[in-house]
Amino acid sequence: MNNFDFKNPTKIIFGKDTIEKVKEEIPQDAKVLLLYGGGSIKKNGIYDQVKTALANVEVVEFGGIPANPEYSVLIEALKVIKDQNITYLLAVGGGSVIDGTKFLSAAALFDGDTPWDILTKNIRTEKGMPFGTVLTLPATGSEMNSGAVITRAETKEKLAMGGPGLFPEFSILDPQVITSIPQRQLANGLTDAFTHVLEQYMTYPIGAILQDRFAESILQTLVEVAPTVIKDPTDYKAASNFMWSCTMALNGLIQKGVPGDWAVHAIGHELTALFGIDHARTLAVIAPSHYKFNFEDKKEKLAQYGERVWNITEGSIDDKAYAAIEKTVDFFHELGIDTKLSDYTKDYEGTAEEISKRFTDRGWTGLGEHQTLSPDKVEKIVKMAY
Repeated sequence: MNNFDFKNPTKIIFGKDTIEKVKEEIPQDAKVLLLYGGGSIKKNGIYDQVKTALANVEVVEFGGIPANPEYSVLIEALKVIKDQNITYLLAVGGGSVIDGTKFLSAAALFDGDTPWDILTKNIRTEKGMPFGTVLTLPATGSEMNSGAVITRAETKEKLAMGGPGLFPEFSILDPQVITSIPQRQLANGLTDAFTHVLEQYMTYPIGAILQDRFAESILQTLVEVAPTVIKDPTDYKAASNFMWSCTMALNGLIQKGVPGDWAVHAIGHELTALFGIDHARTLAVIAPSHYKFNFEDKKEKLAQYGERVWNITEGSIDDKAYAAIEKTVDFFHELGIDTKLSDYTKDYEGTAEEISKRFTDRGWTGLGEHQTLSPDKVEKIVKMAY
């Protein structure tokens, strides 16, 4: 196992009817900017619960943060922060709203003239404006980590940012919120969390026995609860295990002491930026091809995953590894997630070359756990995913 440091300062408030506890977490003298997305929280009762809890705090609202948090929209919110002298941010939403809030947390205290530099120049945020979250869609794990991904439509870019100053101070996780989530988004959430684990697990053995077991337990739990979550999101047992699995998949714990990959995300982000494909679905498109292309490097962990998660016991390491890839594809298909780029767009020709060029221009010449995945190899992986 590799050396590591681990610190996660986010307070988690988990369980039924916990949204009202937001009033206990925000300073009474704060001026709060309440951030949310398309307005579904006003239909499912979450907005009313939050507003009731914040009855004694000064609140300004900003809605309309899109599914891929858009830079131009966030800049409008940043103006509100500065004009209204906001001191505290509250994200009520899924990963997109929380990621957008992280950008605002960083941008509110940013010294530079162009906040986009935070992303293009990989500026780590050591201190941001304090914020909390009320999670409405389990998927990204953004409620308990310090990373975010922001989209800029005018340049067709989707870039990551982060830093120790971007952990939420608290996050409220009430599994009851999933009862109003559309089936498509539930499937996305399951796929997103599943792939988050794979990015930290599907590398090569390093003797991190406990870390492997942590990762496998999350994968096993997602596989077990997925059918119930999709069929009956009112099932609290399934909902609670789903929500906590999504959080645990990307709160930093399972990545400590082990190598990480993240090439699937880097490539997937480009598919979202170019075509507007749901983030989770881009991961399902790229992951199978990525594992096949890098089979020799990953086959030991693929076989282990096949044995422990999918109960594949017959055959050689190669046999088990290939079967594990197919089981993963089958799982995505069972969720209603297509796994080829051509399932989402007929304009895919030239996509691989465009992504390869973007990575070259950015200096992203060595992705993956071995940092050997060059842009020309990325091009081949994307073509395999057509």
